[in-house]
Amino acid sequence: MISILQILLMLLSIAQFVIFAHIIMSWLINFQVLNLRQPLVAQLWYGLNRLLEPVYSRLRQILPDLGGIDLAPLVALLIVYALRILIVNNAASFI
Repeated sequence: MISILQILLMLLSIAQFVIFAHIIMSWLINFQVLNLRQPLVAQLWYGLNRLLEPVYSRLRQILPDLGGIDLAPLVALLIVYALRILIVNNAASFI
């Protein structure tokens, strides 16, 4: 059962990394450090968007419209952190 706990924590770590990569990449694109005309950058960006957009769109339906501020990545990251805390604090039930 410990292996299930480790697999869940690994999946949450991967989700956390992907969300961070998407946030940092969006900043770099908006500040014109990265250019979407570069094939590798465009593939990474569109891949991350296709991966995270289903999650973000559900969160955007719940969150209020704040104009140009998108809080969906922040809320998704907070959910990942909360799930990690819940799993670690209830690790005794996995043993």
